[in-house]
Amino acid sequence: MSLAKDLRGAPLAEGLRARIAADAATAAARGVAPTLAVVVASADPAVKKYAEAKGRTAAKVGVTVRLEAVDPAAGQAAAVARMAALSADAAVHGIILELPVDDALDAAGLIAAIAPVKDVDGLTAANLGLIAAGREGDAIAPATPLACIALAESWGPLRGQRVAVVGRGRSVGRALIPMLINRDATVTVCHTKTPDLRAAIEPCDVVFVAAGRAGLITPAHLRHGQVVVDAGINVTDTGVVGDVAPDCADIAAAMTPVPGGVGPLTSTLIFANLMQALRLQGHLAGGG
Repeated sequence: MSLAKDLRGAPLAEGLRARIAADAATAAARGVAPTLAVVVASADPAVKKYAEAKGRTAAKVGVTVRLEAVDPAAGQAAAVARMAALSADAAVHGIILELPVDDALDAAGLIAAIAPVKDVDGLTAANLGLIAAGREGDAIAPATPLACIALAESWGPLRGQRVAVVGRGRSVGRALIPMLINRDATVTVCHTKTPDLRAAIEPCDVVFVAAGRAGLITPAHLRHGQVVVDAGINVTDTGVVGDVAPDCADIAAAMTPVPGGVGPLTSTLIFANLMQALRLQGHLAGGG
């Protein structure tokens, strides 16, 4: 029987949607219709499904979503030009590139063509650099690390806590590490070259896992009373599972389930990031 408290994303997402809707209404009252361009550059049905899901969430918070299809056959230069055109379009306030893109295209090159103030995924070098420089308020931070932090802080403050980050990938770990430092946590970074994972994790109060390996963290890696935030999403024959084995809930004080933990909050934070983009563009108070 699981002893850990479930840290679920849905309750936090529900409250966040109300704040997003209020910001969107404020922008609309100023004559600005908050608009997110969702770029699909792949024939993968799952990618299109993710894009359409954003449209459903947008309808609940007063945001317009423009689905923008990019033909991979037209080549990298044409795709980059399309991203640049969206960046220059005053009617578009946020841009997200659905990943993965077609193998014929270079995703990093497409992301680099997004204006940083419209980068609602928070993946441009400019936004990541601002975060690393301790200027997170001037940046748009990636939604998944934001969700990880919000879920951990729903249990308790991170300031002064010892935390471990397992995984240093661009989509989560690379941003999460400086974001935790910005919140005055003491951070241990673990990765594939860490020789003794348990020894590195054991002293930590909170463990964030984003390694992309199903069941990487087992009860043998943890001690009783830790808070575990699992950002892993792995599709297996038995369904979607995280990077943390489910039986870790037997010893953790609190743990995010997969699915149901980080994911639901991440999808809502994309729209919170759109509101941050509007602030940085001068359409809402607190930015520009």
